[in-house]
Amino acid sequence: MLLDFGSFSRLAVAFLALSLGACASGPPKSALQTLGTVPEGSTAVPILVATMREQTKEPPGLMFSGERSRELNYADVIISMPPNHQTGQLEIGSDPSKSIAVVSRDYLDRREFLAKVRKDLAKRKPADRDILVFIHGYNTRFDEAVFRFAQIVYDSNFKGVPVLFTWPSRGELLAYPYDRESVAYSRDDLEQTLSLLARESGAQQIDLLAHSMGNMLTMEVLRQAKIRGNPTFNGKLGYVMLAAPDIDIDVFRRQILAYGRFPKPVTIFTSKDDKALNISKFVWQSEERAGSFQVTDPAMMARMAALNISVIDLSDIKTSDSLNHAKFAASPQIVQMIGTRLASDPIETRGASLGDKMGMFAGAVGKTVGTAAGLAVELPAGVVTGVASGVSDAASSAQPR
Repeated sequence: MLLDFGSFSRLAVAFLALSLGACASGPPKSALQTLGTVPEGSTAVPILVATMREQTKEPPGLMFSGERSRELNYADVIISMPPNHQTGQLEIGSDPSKSIAVVSRDYLDRREFLAKVRKDLAKRKPADRDILVFIHGYNTRFDEAVFRFAQIVYDSNFKGVPVLFTWPSRGELLAYPYDRESVAYSRDDLEQTLSLLARESGAQQIDLLAHSMGNMLTMEVLRQAKIRGNPTFNGKLGYVMLAAPDIDIDVFRRQILAYGRFPKPVTIFTSKDDKALNISKFVWQSEERAGSFQVTDPAMMARMAALNISVIDLSDIKTSDSLNHAKFAASPQIVQMIGTRLASDPIETRGASLGDKMGMFAGAVGKTVGTAAGLAVELPAGVVTGVASGVSDAASSAQPR
């Protein structure tokens, strides 16, 4: 990626701002050293992994680096959640009885990965035979992605099989351009992973949860699948949840219009006080990022409902995340609401009015977000400004599936 002096200056200022506002450091680089057994009182959370990262032995225990592999790699990691765990928190430390820790970690080949997914699904009752695929964001090491996903799985009480798709992020503040290119590098591989799971895992459905820059990867893959003629991945695509999407508004609009009506509800979590996205907006000189802007236009809300999309404004939610960029995972109410959605589909009520849907979602979130009237359930303004007719046409031509 070539940067002129102005772009370089904006990047330098942005990275300085991020470093000053960032949370405490993540897990140490040897964080995936294994315990062998689950500590007393802790809970094991198995995570299956598909990744385009290269395998590495340095530093010890990391398993995968931030460099790009030429082929998909797979792994099986078991994380232990401590008995003192607080919902929404990542307890990082050296005492495994009080901190998130690694019980075991193993490399797998493609055949072993698929066999493990099938075996884990078969252990569950039919209603729980779903897969949740998590696609992380920028500046994320492999161990950080594993720990965060384990926390989400545990806190949301997800009963299906969790699969982490981790793309080659270097996990470095100044590697934003490299990470962004890695997203494009990994598109075919995420699509291949979803297709494999849809065809051969035996899952009832496959849900997607993406964060930050991972939303660009997710939306590009969905758009790509649409173009290839298999937008629902053999009918297995379930709920899509996009948290703090770091996508230019105009690009996001085109991705949505290219896909059309989604088979199951799509939820976009936004927050106008997301400092990371505001910095991204500054760096790229974009009108707005999809995850940081909201409007309250009832007509547009209805149009987006026709496309099966809801946007939930988390601006009033307060968490320990100083950048306000990980509210979907750091807020106890929101991460538990995600689990409720995956378990029982409280939002989709076929034939219900948009207002009814808003009320149900407000009830799931609780008093933290507020009443239905206080929810901004619509696309960010940049998505709809100047394109209302295009969205309306797409909505009116979409047939329920």
